[in-house]
Amino acid sequence: MSSDRSTNVKSAVAVVGAGPAGLTLANLTLQSGIPCVVLERSSRREVETRPRAGVLEHRSVELLERHGLADRLLAQADRHGTCEFRVNGQAFQVDYADLYGGRTHYVYPQQEVVTDLIAAFIEGGGDIRFSVDDVTLHDLTSESPRVAWTSADGVRDEISCDFVAGCDGFHSVSRRSIPSGYLQELVHHHGIGWLSILAEAPPSTKAIIYSLHPDGFAGHMLRSSTVSRYYLQVDPSESVDNWPDDRVWMELQKRLSLADGSWRLTTGKITEKRILDMRSHVVEPMSYGRLYLLGDAAHIITPVGAKGMNLAMNDAAVLSSALTEYYKAGDETGLKTYSDDCLRRVWRAQEFSQWMVGMIHTSLDTPFQARLAQARLEHLASSKAYAASFAENYVGP
Repeated sequence: MSSDRSTNVKSAVAVVGAGPAGLTLANLTLQSGIPCVVLERSSRREVETRPRAGVLEHRSVELLERHGLADRLLAQADRHGTCEFRVNGQAFQVDYADLYGGRTHYVYPQQEVVTDLIAAFIEGGGDIRFSVDDVTLHDLTSESPRVAWTSADGVRDEISCDFVAGCDGFHSVSRRSIPSGYLQELVHHHGIGWLSILAEAPPSTKAIIYSLHPDGFAGHMLRSSTVSRYYLQVDPSESVDNWPDDRVWMELQKRLSLADGSWRLTTGKITEKRILDMRSHVVEPMSYGRLYLLGDAAHIITPVGAKGMNLAMNDAAVLSSALTEYYKAGDETGLKTYSDDCLRRVWRAQEFSQWMVGMIHTSLDTPFQARLAQARLEHLASSKAYAASFAENYVGP
């Protein structure tokens, strides 16, 4: 129950959501001398421990490094420049770092990125409110938008600001605050589900594995020396209850195996199982009045190619630059072009993810699509030019 007491806050920017997009934006604006307040519905412990993505593109790491936000990441993250594809029990590797100027991926779990960004923001004097509830946005087309919320102790608070950054995920309160019909929503369901598995199991590989198998795709991703992420292609209507641990390990071993029997999967305690409906979702434009949408609030992309967190951080970089120009020089150009600037990269990532979805998945209902997937993989294995194009898109342009 809310208290009758209320407090009022004034800031330049209100950031709704403390994920990679919101926290990157908050740190960059704070470093530019632009005051901001971050609101997050979960507790600090929750956002610092929930497992999510774990792969950062070189461009994202360079962004964090330029702003002094990558010290722990650079000390602890594994760098990967090779991935492996398996088709019909045969394996080949693509050295994408060699094909694209030495650029690599950094394997560093999203919760660690969030932990680092929260610490940096607080140490820099930033204002972040955890465990907030009932967030509402008002007067978004005025010069002084307002954001109200109920704090953990039941006090109704309100912030008056110049701009609002909606970084609060797919079920975004921020996006729902935009009048119906203003946004165009472009949605695509791929008709594929992934059973996502997180396990306390040392990696069985030194490179990410994508395997095309007659029974469906299987993936082995790396998270740390003791934790691994796996994926199994399933029907999107499938239930986790149909996948006991023994079946998971058996199916992973079968779909990831090599024809010569030389590869074995290391197993361990499974700590998470959930079904992902492979879908893509983009809203246009990514702004309304003085509200700007970032990350999953504006676009959802499949996990294929590991683009989600990186797109979110790019949105933050674009908006931070626009806000800096506005406050330093009164230049609104970047704010006006924010949506177009971000969407160019979003759609390029969507196109690549769609292409890769078609390359690594078996369609049991349409054998034609399955043969196309195999043809793409064979082309990738045999053509350096094709592999170079893959490398540029995979590691991030």
